[in-house]
Amino acid sequence: MFDSTCKFLAESFSSDFASWLIGEPIPLTELSPSELSLEPIRADALILLASEEYILHVEFQTEPDPNMPYRMADYRLRVYRRFPQKQMKQVVIYLTPSNSDYVYQTAFEIPGTRHEFEVIRLWEQPTQLFLASTGLLPLAVLTNTSNQAQTLRQVAERIDAVTESRVQSNIAASTGILAGLTLERDVINQVLRKEIMQQSVIYQEWKEEFLQEGRQEGRQEEGQSLILRQLTRRLGDVSPELQSQIQSLSLDQLEALGEALLDFTEPADLVNWLKQHPSE
Repeated sequence: MFDSTCKFLAESFSSDFASWLIGEPIPLTELSPSELSLEPIRADALILLASEEYILHVEFQTEPDPNMPYRMADYRLRVYRRFPQKQMKQVVIYLTPSNSDYVYQTAFEIPGTRHEFEVIRLWEQPTQLFLASTGLLPLAVLTNTSNQAQTLRQVAERIDAVTESRVQSNIAASTGILAGLTLERDVINQVLRKEIMQQSVIYQEWKEEFLQEGRQEGRQEEGQSLILRQLTRRLGDVSPELQSQIQSLSLDQLEALGEALLDFTEPADLVNWLKQHPSE
Protein backbone atom coordinates (compact mmCIF):
# COMPACT_ATOMS: atom_id res chain seq x y z
CA MET A 1 0.00 0.00 0.00
CA PHE A 2 2.76 2.48 0.92
CA ASP A 3 4.94 1.57 -2.05
CA SER A 4 2.03 1.83 -4.48
CA THR A 5 1.04 5.22 -3.04
CA CYS A 6 4.58 6.54 -3.56
CA LYS A 7 4.59 5.18 -7.09
CA PHE A 8 1.31 6.92 -7.77
CA LEU A 9 2.77 10.20 -6.58
CA ALA A 10 5.94 9.83 -8.66
CA GLU A 11 3.91 9.06 -11.77
CA SER A 12 1.31 11.78 -11.20
CA PHE A 13 3.74 14.51 -10.13
CA SER A 14 6.87 13.50 -12.03
CA SER A 15 8.06 17.09 -12.48
CA ASP A 16 7.99 17.66 -8.72
CA PHE A 17 9.99 14.49 -8.16
CA ALA A 18 12.42 15.43 -10.94
CA SER A 19 12.98 18.84 -9.34
CA TRP A 20 13.72 17.16 -6.03
CA LEU A 21 15.83 14.24 -7.24
CA ILE A 22 17.42 15.53 -10.45
CA GLY A 23 17.45 19.26 -9.72
CA GLU A 24 15.26 20.46 -12.57
CA PRO A 25 11.55 19.98 -13.43
CA ILE A 26 12.08 17.67 -16.39
CA PRO A 27 8.82 16.19 -17.75
CA LEU A 28 9.00 12.43 -17.28
CA THR A 29 6.80 9.59 -18.46
CA GLU A 30 6.46 6.07 -17.08
CA LEU A 31 8.81 3.42 -18.41
CA SER A 32 7.53 -0.11 -17.99
CA PRO A 33 10.02 -2.59 -16.50
CA SER A 34 8.96 -5.01 -19.26
CA GLU A 35 10.76 -2.75 -21.75
CA LEU A 36 14.06 -3.63 -20.12
CA SER A 37 13.90 -7.34 -21.02
CA LEU A 38 14.31 -10.23 -18.60
CA GLU A 39 12.03 -10.80 -15.65
CA PRO A 40 11.56 -7.64 -13.53
CA ILE A 41 12.77 -7.81 -9.94
CA ARG A 42 10.08 -6.61 -7.53
CA ALA A 43 8.59 -4.42 -10.24
CA ASP A 44 5.79 -3.46 -7.86
CA ALA A 45 8.26 -1.58 -5.67
CA LEU A 46 9.98 0.62 -8.23
CA ILE A 47 9.20 3.41 -10.64
CA LEU A 48 11.10 4.11 -13.84
CA LEU A 49 10.49 7.49 -15.43
CA ALA A 50 12.05 8.61 -18.71
CA SER A 51 12.66 11.83 -20.62
CA GLU A 52 14.71 12.42 -23.77
CA GLU A 53 17.94 12.58 -21.78
CA TYR A 54 17.25 11.03 -18.38
CA ILE A 55 15.90 7.89 -16.81
CA LEU A 56 14.94 8.23 -13.16
CA HIS A 57 14.78 4.98 -11.21
CA VAL A 58 13.25 5.30 -7.75
CA GLU A 59 12.80 2.56 -5.16
CA PHE A 60 10.52 3.26 -2.20
CA GLN A 61 11.25 1.14 0.86
CA THR A 62 9.55 0.88 4.23
CA GLU A 63 12.02 -1.77 5.43
CA PRO A 64 15.79 -2.22 4.88
CA ASP A 65 16.64 -4.60 2.05
CA PRO A 66 20.00 -6.42 1.98
CA ASN A 67 19.55 -7.15 -1.74
CA MET A 68 19.09 -3.52 -2.73
CA PRO A 69 22.63 -2.91 -4.06
CA TYR A 70 22.36 -5.89 -6.40
CA ARG A 71 18.92 -4.82 -7.59
CA MET A 72 20.15 -1.31 -8.38
CA ALA A 73 23.15 -2.62 -10.32
CA ASP A 74 20.95 -5.08 -12.20
CA TYR A 75 18.52 -2.38 -13.30
CA ARG A 76 21.34 -0.05 -14.30
CA LEU A 77 22.69 -2.68 -16.70
CA ARG A 78 19.23 -3.39 -18.08
CA VAL A 79 18.64 0.29 -18.78
CA TYR A 80 22.05 0.65 -20.37
CA ARG A 81 21.32 -2.28 -22.66
CA ARG A 82 18.08 -0.65 -23.79
CA PHE A 83 19.08 3.05 -23.64
CA PRO A 84 22.89 3.31 -23.73
CA GLN A 85 22.77 7.02 -24.62
CA LYS A 86 20.67 8.15 -21.64
CA GLN A 87 21.84 9.38 -18.27
CA MET A 88 20.37 7.48 -15.33
CA LYS A 89 19.66 8.60 -11.81
CA GLN A 90 18.96 5.86 -9.26
CA VAL A 91 17.60 6.66 -5.83
CA VAL A 92 16.44 4.47 -2.96
CA ILE A 93 14.05 6.33 -0.67
CA TYR A 94 13.61 4.84 2.79
CA LEU A 95 10.34 5.99 4.33
CA THR A 96 10.64 5.01 7.99
CA PRO A 97 13.55 5.44 10.45
CA SER A 98 15.95 2.56 10.82
CA ASN A 99 19.36 1.99 12.40
CA SER A 100 20.12 -0.86 10.01
CA ASP A 101 23.38 -0.65 8.07
CA TYR A 102 21.38 -1.51 4.95
CA VAL A 103 19.81 1.96 4.76
CA TYR A 104 23.33 3.40 4.40
CA GLN A 105 24.43 1.15 1.55
CA THR A 106 25.10 3.18 -1.60
CA ALA A 107 27.07 0.77 -3.75
CA PHE A 108 27.15 -2.74 -5.17
CA GLU A 109 30.64 -4.15 -5.22
CA ILE A 110 32.19 -7.44 -6.25
CA PRO A 111 35.78 -8.04 -7.41
CA GLY A 112 36.31 -5.96 -10.54
CA THR A 113 32.87 -4.28 -10.46
CA ARG A 114 31.45 -1.36 -8.50
CA HIS A 115 28.14 0.42 -9.03
CA GLU A 116 26.98 3.42 -6.99
CA PHE A 117 23.50 4.81 -6.36
CA GLU A 118 21.93 7.41 -4.12
CA VAL A 119 20.07 6.78 -0.87
CA ILE A 120 17.64 9.20 0.76
CA ARG A 121 16.48 8.62 4.31
CA LEU A 122 13.34 10.70 4.55
CA TRP A 123 13.61 11.21 8.30
CA GLU A 124 16.80 13.22 7.66
CA GLN A 125 15.30 15.48 5.00
CA PRO A 126 14.28 19.13 5.69
CA THR A 127 10.52 19.42 5.99
CA GLN A 128 10.20 22.80 4.27
CA LEU A 129 11.34 21.37 0.94
CA PHE A 130 8.34 19.03 0.90
CA LEU A 131 5.87 21.68 2.03
CA ALA A 132 6.84 23.81 -0.97
CA SER A 133 5.84 21.29 -3.65
CA THR A 134 2.35 19.85 -4.19
CA GLY A 135 3.53 16.42 -5.32
CA LEU A 136 5.82 16.05 -2.29
CA LEU A 137 3.30 17.13 0.35
CA PRO A 138 2.31 13.55 1.34
CA LEU A 139 5.94 12.81 2.24
CA ALA A 140 6.37 15.83 4.52
CA VAL A 141 5.18 14.13 7.70
CA LEU A 142 7.94 11.50 7.26
CA THR A 143 10.72 14.09 7.13
CA ASN A 144 12.92 15.64 9.83
CA THR A 145 10.18 17.30 11.87
CA SER A 146 9.97 17.62 15.64
CA ASN A 147 6.16 17.64 15.56
CA GLN A 148 4.62 15.31 13.02
CA ALA A 149 1.04 16.22 13.91
CA GLN A 150 1.79 19.89 13.38
CA THR A 151 3.46 19.10 10.06
CA LEU A 152 0.34 17.18 9.03
CA ARG A 153 -1.74 20.26 9.83
CA GLN A 154 0.57 22.37 7.67
CA VAL A 155 0.14 19.86 4.86
CA ALA A 156 -3.65 19.97 5.29
CA GLU A 157 -3.61 23.76 4.96
CA ARG A 158 -1.74 23.51 1.69
CA ILE A 159 -4.07 20.78 0.44
CA ASP A 160 -7.05 23.04 1.13
CA ALA A 161 -5.41 25.69 -1.07
CA VAL A 162 -5.19 23.33 -4.08
CA THR A 163 -7.80 24.54 -6.55
CA GLU A 164 -8.15 21.45 -8.77
CA SER A 165 -10.44 19.00 -6.96
CA ARG A 166 -8.92 15.84 -8.46
CA VAL A 167 -5.40 16.85 -7.45
CA GLN A 168 -6.64 17.91 -4.03
CA SER A 169 -8.33 14.58 -3.32
CA ASN A 170 -5.39 12.52 -4.60
CA ILE A 171 -2.89 14.45 -2.47
CA ALA A 172 -5.15 14.22 0.58
CA ALA A 173 -5.61 10.45 0.24
CA SER A 174 -1.89 9.87 -0.36
CA THR A 175 -1.08 12.00 2.69
CA GLY A 176 -3.51 10.00 4.82
CA ILE A 177 -2.02 6.69 3.73
CA LEU A 178 1.62 7.67 4.25
CA ALA A 179 0.91 9.47 7.53
CA GLY A 180 -0.27 6.08 8.79
CA LEU A 181 3.37 5.03 8.93
CA THR A 182 4.02 7.40 11.82
CA LEU A 183 0.77 8.81 13.25
CA GLU A 184 -2.30 7.31 14.88
CA ARG A 185 -5.36 7.04 12.67
CA ASP A 186 -7.51 9.25 14.91
CA VAL A 187 -4.96 12.08 14.59
CA ILE A 188 -5.00 11.73 10.81
CA ASN A 189 -8.79 11.71 10.68
CA GLN A 190 -8.97 14.84 12.84
CA VAL A 191 -6.71 16.76 10.44
CA LEU A 192 -7.61 15.47 6.98
CA ARG A 193 -11.12 15.63 5.58
CA LYS A 194 -12.33 12.14 4.88
CA GLU A 195 -14.82 13.12 2.18
CA ILE A 196 -12.02 14.62 0.10
CA MET A 197 -9.81 11.53 0.46
CA GLN A 198 -12.62 9.19 -0.59
CA GLN A 199 -12.96 11.01 -3.91
CA SER A 200 -9.39 10.25 -4.91
CA VAL A 201 -8.16 7.80 -7.52
CA ILE A 202 -5.62 6.27 -5.17
CA TYR A 203 -8.25 5.64 -2.48
CA GLN A 204 -10.64 3.96 -4.92
CA GLU A 205 -7.88 1.93 -6.56
CA TRP A 206 -6.57 0.75 -3.22
CA LYS A 207 -10.06 -0.21 -2.14
CA GLU A 208 -10.65 -2.20 -5.33
CA GLU A 209 -7.20 -3.76 -5.16
CA PHE A 210 -7.87 -4.86 -1.61
CA LEU A 211 -11.16 -6.49 -2.58
CA GLN A 212 -9.66 -8.17 -5.65
CA GLU A 213 -6.75 -9.48 -3.64
CA GLY A 214 -9.14 -11.02 -1.16
CA ARG A 215 -11.17 -12.64 -3.95
CA GLN A 216 -8.10 -13.91 -5.75
CA GLU A 217 -6.62 -15.45 -2.65
CA GLY A 218 -9.82 -17.41 -2.54
CA ARG A 219 -9.11 -19.74 0.30
CA GLN A 220 -10.75 -18.94 3.60
CA GLU A 221 -7.58 -19.02 5.65
CA GLU A 222 -5.73 -16.63 3.34
CA GLY A 223 -8.69 -14.25 3.32
CA GLN A 224 -8.70 -14.20 7.11
CA SER A 225 -4.97 -13.53 7.21
CA LEU A 226 -5.35 -10.63 4.78
CA ILE A 227 -8.13 -9.05 6.84
CA LEU A 228 -6.17 -9.39 10.07
CA ARG A 229 -3.12 -7.74 8.52
CA GLN A 230 -5.19 -4.80 7.34
CA LEU A 231 -6.92 -4.46 10.69
CA THR A 232 -3.60 -4.52 12.52
CA ARG A 233 -2.31 -1.74 10.29
CA ARG A 234 -5.34 0.42 10.97
CA LEU A 235 -6.18 -0.39 14.60
CA GLY A 236 -3.15 -2.06 16.15
CA ASP A 237 -3.13 -5.57 17.62
CA VAL A 238 -6.41 -7.46 17.34
CA SER A 239 -7.39 -9.40 20.48
CA PRO A 240 -7.55 -13.22 20.31
CA GLU A 241 -11.30 -13.05 20.93
CA LEU A 242 -11.88 -10.78 17.93
CA GLN A 243 -9.51 -12.87 15.81
CA SER A 244 -11.61 -15.91 16.63
CA GLN A 245 -14.78 -14.13 15.52
CA ILE A 246 -13.14 -13.05 12.27
CA GLN A 247 -11.96 -16.58 11.58
CA SER A 248 -15.56 -17.79 11.79
CA LEU A 249 -16.79 -15.42 9.05
CA SER A 250 -17.70 -16.62 5.58
CA LEU A 251 -15.71 -15.46 2.54
CA ASP A 252 -18.53 -13.05 1.59
CA GLN A 253 -18.49 -11.62 5.11
CA LEU A 254 -14.71 -11.26 4.96
CA GLU A 255 -15.06 -9.26 1.75
CA ALA A 256 -17.70 -7.08 3.38
CA LEU A 257 -15.42 -6.54 6.38
CA GLY A 258 -12.56 -5.73 4.02
CA GLU A 259 -14.59 -2.88 2.58
CA ALA A 260 -15.97 -1.71 5.93
CA LEU A 261 -12.58 -1.55 7.67
CA LEU A 262 -11.52 1.27 5.34
CA ASP A 263 -13.71 3.49 7.53
CA PHE A 264 -12.64 2.09 10.92
CA THR A 265 -10.85 4.52 13.22
CA GLU A 266 -10.85 2.64 16.54
CA PRO A 267 -11.23 -0.95 17.83
CA ALA A 268 -14.84 -0.26 18.84
CA ASP A 269 -15.72 0.05 15.14
CA LEU A 270 -14.61 -3.54 14.59
CA VAL A 271 -16.48 -4.78 17.68
CA ASN A 272 -19.70 -3.08 16.52
CA TRP A 273 -19.34 -4.43 12.99
CA LEU A 274 -18.91 -8.00 14.22
CA LYS A 275 -21.99 -7.64 16.45
CA GLN A 276 -24.01 -6.52 13.44
CA HIS A 277 -22.64 -9.31 11.22
CA PRO A 278 -22.64 -12.58 13.21
CA SER A 279 -20.98 -15.54 11.51
CA GLU A 280 -23.21 -17.46 9.14
